[in-house]
Amino acid sequence: MVRVGCHVSIAGSVDRAVERALERGCDTFQIFSSNPRGWKSRELKSEEIAAFKTKVLDAGLAPVVAHMPYLPNLATPKPEIYQRSVDTLARELGRCQLLGIPYLVTHLGSHLGEGRSGGIARFIRGMDHALAEAGGTTMLLLENTAGTANSIGGTFEDIGDILEGSVHKDRLGICFDTCHAFAAGYDLASEAGLAATIEALDASIGRERITLIHLNDAKGACGSRLDRHEHIGLGNIGEEGFRRILLHPLFRALPLICETPVDARRSDAENIRVVRVLAKE
Repeated sequence: MVRVGCHVSIAGSVDRAVERALERGCDTFQIFSSNPRGWKSRELKSEEIAAFKTKVLDAGLAPVVAHMPYLPNLATPKPEIYQRSVDTLARELGRCQLLGIPYLVTHLGSHLGEGRSGGIARFIRGMDHALAEAGGTTMLLLENTAGTANSIGGTFEDIGDILEGSVHKDRLGICFDTCHAFAAGYDLASEAGLAATIEALDASIGRERITLIHLNDAKGACGSRLDRHEHIGLGNIGEEGFRRILLHPLFRALPLICETPVDARRSDAENIRVVRVLAKE
């Protein structure tokens, strides 16, 4: 059986996320530990930390995953934004440690036209500083991107270079996003394309580094660089594509987080149900 869940809100108190995950039929779930669209975060109260840990344990949901806010950019050449980004990463790692969350997912940012090599160097330097400052045991998961202009992480080679350059390799893993990979040109919709993608992963990263899957269909075509998520099976990867993905030993052994839309066509719970059906066939 696959272990599948979705992203849920912490509105009201972080422990409320556990109840929302259970309502949606999750085995695992993802949260933002703070405001995803701002730089500031409120301090976590001791009682909500305790309640979160107790509810997670009682519910048997695992693993719990946190996601970095959207504003930080560790590849930026702008000094003020760069420093705020490094500080935010260290803070979020610390919040995960307090909450007992084992994984924090981060986007790799944009070099803003200043060049790939400089962006990657800045990312490594800032990431390593934040990991050292935060300490703890939370693993940082590097998420592949859709290959939009000036972004870092649209190729597996980008991620491989970051892993190679870091002094904290033991604290790093990979979050593989299916929509992003497809948009970046990795053809997950076909049998041959899936095999080629896994071969490319092995060559640049090593499949043993893949820790988490963001399971999302894609509104755009393969190689479109369009970062638009779609319901599982209703986009351009399609039902057959996801059936192959979910029956592959690499993917079905890992926790799956859906970041799919919520609209009149489907809810989070319905996408989770579709994943389970496809994984059985």
